[in-house]
Amino acid sequence: MDLFSNIALGFQTAFTAEALFYCFLGCCIGTFVGALPGIGPMVTISVALPLTFGLDPTVALIMLAGIFYGAQYGGSISSILLNLPGTASTAVTALDGYPLAQSGRAGFALFINAIASFCGSTLSIIVVMAFAPAIAEIALRFNSTEYFAVMVLGLVAACTIGGGSPLKSLVMVVFGLILGIVGMDINSGAMRYTFGFLELTDGISLISVAMGLFGVAEIVRKMAGPSTHASKTMIQDLSLASMLPNREDLSRLWLPILRGTSIGSMIGALPGAGPTVASFMAYAAEKKASRDPGRFGKGAPEGVAAPEAANNAAVQAAFIPTLSLGIPGDVVMAILLGAMIMHGVIPGPQFIANEPAMFWGLLVSFWIGNLILLFLNLPLIGLLVRIITVPSRILHPVVIFFICLGSYSVSNNIFDVFVTLVFGVLGYVLVRRGFHPAPVLLGFILGPMMEENLRRSLVIARGDPSVFLERPASAVMLGLAFLLIVMPLRKPALRFLSRVRR
Repeated sequence: MDLFSNIALGFQTAFTAEALFYCFLGCCIGTFVGALPGIGPMVTISVALPLTFGLDPTVALIMLAGIFYGAQYGGSISSILLNLPGTASTAVTALDGYPLAQSGRAGFALFINAIASFCGSTLSIIVVMAFAPAIAEIALRFNSTEYFAVMVLGLVAACTIGGGSPLKSLVMVVFGLILGIVGMDINSGAMRYTFGFLELTDGISLISVAMGLFGVAEIVRKMAGPSTHASKTMIQDLSLASMLPNREDLSRLWLPILRGTSIGSMIGALPGAGPTVASFMAYAAEKKASRDPGRFGKGAPEGVAAPEAANNAAVQAAFIPTLSLGIPGDVVMAILLGAMIMHGVIPGPQFIANEPAMFWGLLVSFWIGNLILLFLNLPLIGLLVRIITVPSRILHPVVIFFICLGSYSVSNNIFDVFVTLVFGVLGYVLVRRGFHPAPVLLGFILGPMMEENLRRSLVIARGDPSVFLERPASAVMLGLAFLLIVMPLRKPALRFLSRVRR
């Protein structure tokens, strides 16, 4: 069948009453849990998985996918309003979304979030529909050397997102890499930096690190600071006209949305990358492309639009390796992969040919779900902004409760709660010393994957490091990483040489 026949088949599958209902239900659940710091789609999908056993496999996957991309919308709500990322992929949104809310433009920031998320998802769905076979083939051709090079490029780019000194950001990335190697060595089985704690055998929980560095640290910072009425100053006239961007904002937003969508579609199609890496890289790229990078971190609308478009585009694109190759794009995709297998559906190279109705119905449901989320979020902006008027004496304990609940629910272990609190105190100290914790998270996520691909490449090449320069794609990405390191050092080096000549 040609493309239009496949799309028609998808609409026929996704526009049944049952599929529409469960798509709407998944989007609502995803938005709600995404807005609650510490819960996230991974825990929610795991809990909802047994409830789908009585459903048709296509409908079950539509609902679970709706929870996943709905959480990307909802996760930005708490990032923008409270500086508490609901999901790891929305952590970077807080860098500019929260300052926008503090300046009284919370409604505008949420409007950008909704529009950028919808545009990123829609454009990514079109890319998946039109180029799924080609993108899957490119991702399939990548081996460990290309994956290592992508991760090096991502880590170097992360050094530009912390604001202030690039050296401090580099220190934070290295710290994240060190955290990522805690636990059992996958090759030798040796314990690394566990200090005798059996709970650290599988490494430190990502949720504990993210919620501690961003959630608990922010609450501690607010409690330690002077009492203010910042929450009330964020509230403004919440008519639709006040939320809409003006002509100047529109001229600055459409390019970041397109760039973020492009990055998200490419990164999301790579197994193991996921929306978190895409959002961080989109923010770094947008900051590099800006004529005034000093605006970022102080409420730049582009700093919200680009990562939101990227992480939502990456969520859709992550289904390419999961469905066509049987390789999960990230942890949540692994859970969805397990859900498919439990329903008797085997993803892989033959999936599109064997299950065309499910594949194209799922893609069409993405567009329906994102349309539902757009109309679900925009009318509720006024209600969402008013969440921040809740008195801090009530809000802070509730947020800490949900953070601890989210940390505990991952493995039902109180140890993770203590780890979250430790990282909360550490995050507070780092911020007080001028170190932004955002690069830590990316280093922590990419560290284990980077180590695995580095080792695999060297084993295949029998220890010859030149293997990373022999493959064109790997050499280009490592060259770009080198340029990103050298470019900021150019001006200081020239100043130093001029002084030496004098």
